[in-house]
Amino acid sequence: MFKKIFNGDTLFELIKCLIIILTIVVSVYPLLYIFSVSISDPIEVMKGNVVLWPKGFCLDSYKEVMKNPNIITGYVNTVIYVVVGTALSVAVTTLGAYALSNKRLIFRKFFNKMFVFTMFFSGGMIPTYLVIKWCGLLNSMWSFLLMGAVSVYNLIVMRSFFEGLPKELEESAFIDGANDLRVFFSIIMPCSKAIISTMVLFYAVGIWNSFLWPFLLLDDKAKYPLQVVLRQIIISGDTKMSNSTSDVSTLPETIKYATIFFSVLPILCVYPFVQKYFVKGVMIGGVKG
Repeated sequence: MFKKIFNGDTLFELIKCLIIILTIVVSVYPLLYIFSVSISDPIEVMKGNVVLWPKGFCLDSYKEVMKNPNIITGYVNTVIYVVVGTALSVAVTTLGAYALSNKRLIFRKFFNKMFVFTMFFSGGMIPTYLVIKWCGLLNSMWSFLLMGAVSVYNLIVMRSFFEGLPKELEESAFIDGANDLRVFFSIIMPCSKAIISTMVLFYAVGIWNSFLWPFLLLDDKAKYPLQVVLRQIIISGDTKMSNSTSDVSTLPETIKYATIFFSVLPILCVYPFVQKYFVKGVMIGGVKG
């Protein structure tokens, strides 16, 4: 009886469940801790009593965050960058992947190898900065949006998806007199909702969390995205809220955590609605290499 219960398959399933549970705990605990500190009583936070669950209830930190004009400006800038950058990246990646998946493309293998080459070798930070400066794009949102418009990994996943679509669909459209653009927009795009939703999620999250290049390329604080503003608050200790008239005592620590949770809240709200497309798109696009 003991051997039947603890056979190889059961042991494997048990180990798999333990790994999944551990992954969930490691992923959820930091977020839960940040949220708990942000809404806890500042006195309890000062005493170090907040470990997992909130101690007391206080929303003064969020009120102070909402009064900070730098955070509001950074939030608006990030939304603009995400919308424009995601639309640009998805459009370029989709068109590029479709072209690379078409066997009629001249030098198709060469272009594929060149894209893969860039995954392992790049010019580096300083040469990239000098190129952007030479193009006159410094202190502009286009400096980092154009530079990161295409992710080679996303391009390869999307190319693999297009290669898996039935070629009979394209052939029948060509017989009816359609050109490549008509085939792409009328046949390929409607069949690619899952992979396009996945790319939207990938690019949107990447742009939302981008910090290094905006920090290096933007000099005007009015153009800073939320992550750069968050860096000033957390690392530089800039927790003084401009135009704040509240006389409620709040700790810099609670303000920091409230700002962090405030910055990840949109992704948490959007992800559940695109999660099914995310799984389906990655699985379908990753079948062929």
